Amino acid sequence: MPASTRSRLSLLLLTLGLAAGVGVLRAQTPTSAGAGAAVTPGEFVIEHPTLINLGFEWHVSGDRNRNARVDVSFRKAGEAAWRPGLPLLRLGGEQVYWRNIFNLVLPDMFAGSLLDLEPDTAYEARFVLVDPDGVAGGAAAGTKVVTVRTRAEPRPAEGGRVFHVYPVKWQGPKIEPAFEGLMCAYNYYCGAGDTSPGGRPRVKPGDTVLVHAGLYAYHYEFYANNTAINATTTFEGTYYLTADGTAERPIVIKAAGDGEVIFDGRGNFNLFNVKAADHTYFEGLTFRNTDIAIWAGTQAIAGAAGLTVKRCRFEDVGMGVFSNSSASSDFYIADSVFLGRNDPRHLTGWNGPFWQQFEHVEGQEYPPVMKSYTAIRLYGPGHVVAHNYVAHFHDGIDTEMYGHPDGSHPVEGPAYPPREFWERRPNAIDVYNNLITNAHDNSIEMDGSMHNVRVMRNLLINSASHPMSTQPSAGGPIYFIRNVVYHAPGGSTRMTAGSPGVVFYNNTVLTETAAAAGANAHWRNNLILGSNALATLFAVTSYSNDSTSDYNGFRPAGAMPFSWTAPPAGVARVPVDGTGTVKTETRTFATMAAYAAATGQDRHSVTLDYDGFERVTRLDAKDLASVQRLYTAEDLDVRLRQGSAAVDRGVALPTVTDGFTGVAPDLGAIELGAAPPIYGPRPR
Repeated sequence: MPASTRSRLSLLLLTLGLAAGVGVLRAQTPTSAGAGAAVTPGEFVIEHPTLINLGFEWHVSGDRNRNARVDVSFRKAGEAAWRPGLPLLRLGGEQVYWRNIFNLVLPDMFAGSLLDLEPDTAYEARFVLVDPDGVAGGAAAGTKVVTVRTRAEPRPAEGGRVFHVYPVKWQGPKIEPAFEGLMCAYNYYCGAGDTSPGGRPRVKPGDTVLVHAGLYAYHYEFYANNTAINATTTFEGTYYLTADGTAERPIVIKAAGDGEVIFDGRGNFNLFNVKAADHTYFEGLTFRNTDIAIWAGTQAIAGAAGLTVKRCRFEDVGMGVFSNSSASSDFYIADSVFLGRNDPRHLTGWNGPFWQQFEHVEGQEYPPVMKSYTAIRLYGPGHVVAHNYVAHFHDGIDTEMYGHPDGSHPVEGPAYPPREFWERRPNAIDVYNNLITNAHDNSIEMDGSMHNVRVMRNLLINSASHPMSTQPSAGGPIYFIRNVVYHAPGGSTRMTAGSPGVVFYNNTVLTETAAAAGANAHWRNNLILGSNALATLFAVTSYSNDSTSDYNGFRPAGAMPFSWTAPPAGVARVPVDGTGTVKTETRTFATMAAYAAATGQDRHSVTLDYDGFERVTRLDAKDLASVQRLYTAEDLDVRLRQGSAAVDRGVALPTVTDGFTGVAPDLGAIELGAAPPIYGPRPR
């Protein structure tokens, strides 16, 4: 096909895909006008920028028939041509309920993200609110154009002071100013014993502490200034860092480059505490032998902003980086390795009769002891977790599940966080290009997160329960885009308590999918091939009639591979807290054709098998002889083969499928002919 013809076809399909994309992101409801049918624009919110994504909210009123939409376009500042973005997701009325934790109803609003932008770059974004029933204030009120800059990757500042830290008994020359032990450089005073709390920060924004090779370990057994073995921390062996840097001039603690730098907690509870220190920057360090390596926030007490962790290594830890404070924001955790304490030889679930079968297998335990909880667990806005390797934890990368931001929890619900707390919501969070393996429960758990959470291009293998979890999300959209799921004997997805606004685009899921309790959820361009994990290949329970699925590829198996549960026709949504009388209806289907005809879902979807990939072994989740095996990234190649039924069968989704090479986007995580993403730490 001539390039010009292919270009015209691609443009045509992109246009068609935009129309389909709008359908993905707004409710399928009657369009008849009536009282309150016109939409009234309200507050427009720009969320925390991240390095490659930008999130927005537009609150509205009216639009009772939910046929309004927001079209999105963008361009780099100074450029002439506008590019299409994904339309914003229509939200409003969805309820999230979990007794004594969540009781929330979403306000009428739109929310969505511009994806895969360039770091440290200014963009103009244009939002056009359209409603067949009218926009109060006219076209001018229904158009917003804003300029927003993506964040730059955090880096040490130039021109700051440099302090050199050496371990005790260092042999060889030292570079001045030189100090024994980290706190002696960080603080003006670094006495031990009773005097250890007396230090006050020496470091200032822009300063760098270069830590030279060696082992840094505290010995609480010995008292006072026995510096040959005492590392001048308090009795509990925690490094309390309390100085603030700035986004442009962080306070840097970095390996000097002359060998491995090891901070060993010797079994203590917490190694580094940065709850009171904004913009602390760690690079090239090894943290080991501690329950919590870096503690950055505690709910209702304190939380740090701007924490950076780059190219570090965490070994023998219960948790790597942890904050559950809504005062925490804008972390950057990248290119690091997190190794937990859980069994590194077997995949093991933490509950249920299936995993209990291995209770008496030699060398194993059931239920498994919680030796390591979560590698990275965060709350608050603007966090970026990218290109990390995570292994042998209960969970891999999580948002903290405690509902409303600190101080805004309603005594009685339902309620949405008051305006004064919006800055503390868990919004604008990016989790991308991580490799996560051997999780007792979930690889990525975005439970409790709210708007514009982007989970993209992760490789999730060996997850005993559900590698993709929103139990529940509390807003939306929560984007799961181009992730690969392999060896998940419990199924791929956990959605509960009415999780609203969860969007699955172009994922390759090699196990069953059961969305147990969501609302306003959408599937496009996914590959879902079963592994005998569940009786049904694709089962959706939606508490609203907004949810949609189409342009996917399935490998049907079992007697009833498809199930769709939703409110009866004409009912917008059902309450999820047990107080309502409206019930959902469940329909199951033996064939995809019957399922599509009855529900209107997946009318453009296809069936296919494992032979459409370069190299993927179909697993049997019920095979007790192999289910505990831990696979590696090298064990599978999910690139599509030429001629696969997944090629050219997708729908164009702006910023998700841009650059597709055929007459339409391919299904699954990797476009035919494209290089696989880098999962885990990037080469230097």
